[in-house]
Amino acid sequence: MRSAVRETYGPGDLGGQPIFGGGFINFGYWRAVDLDRPLGEAERIRSQEDLYRHVLGAAGPRPGAKVLEVGCGLGMGCAVMLREYGSAAVTGMDIHPQQLSRARAAHAELLRGEPERLRLVQGAAERMPFEDGEFDVVISVEAAQHFPDLGAFAAQTARVLRPGGRAAVASFFTVDDAPDRPGHLARLLETFDSGLDIARPVTALTDAFTAAGLTHVSATSIGPHVWPAWDRWLARWWTPDTWPRNFLRAYQEGILDYYVVTADRPR
Repeated sequence: MRSAVRETYGPGDLGGQPIFGGGFINFGYWRAVDLDRPLGEAERIRSQEDLYRHVLGAAGPRPGAKVLEVGCGLGMGCAVMLREYGSAAVTGMDIHPQQLSRARAAHAELLRGEPERLRLVQGAAERMPFEDGEFDVVISVEAAQHFPDLGAFAAQTARVLRPGGRAAVASFFTVDDAPDRPGHLARLLETFDSGLDIARPVTALTDAFTAAGLTHVSATSIGPHVWPAWDRWLARWWTPDTWPRNFLRAYQEGILDYYVVTADRPR
């Protein structure tokens, strides 16, 4: 585990910060939120739940599907899948033991009462501790920007998907592979400067999925429904001259965008 990830999601407890809410840790998908009204915690939580709903809509899990979330954090997305999508079983995997400890505490009742429906497992995106073809759907929501090896993640995703299964990944990437992108983002955004987030083009993931044998690989920008409202939410704590507000700047300057990437395992 890289040191920036260990600190941010361990002692730093990113999910406990007020910019997030409800145990989720993502920027949010704000399309259904009324942005003409003041934003409160309810709207913030709705945006984070809606990002999961959007990703699951792209993944298309059928009732009774076995779903894996890579980088599950506190497991709140797993709960959405069980509650709203009729998943037979959901596995949340995270590399960080402290995150998993928090997740187990948050979902203790479900883990005791219906252990066959939810399990929480420690593992890395590049070395998944699962059987071949174990899952119908693999998703990852705002975690891939931390994965050090997208090629290994793609290969593992292809391996654990059953034939006919589908993957859907939401994360932020550079819009192209121009060599100055990493340096530019490091100057704009502390998370890239510290190494918490890794600057790579979205094609790094789509090409990795294709190389792993997945088909119908597609990347769709959802930036218009992420960045402006996320910046508006950040304005509660930070002024425009502070680094967190530079996410919107990076998007407006055509450097960074938010994507949903989907791929299928052939039958």
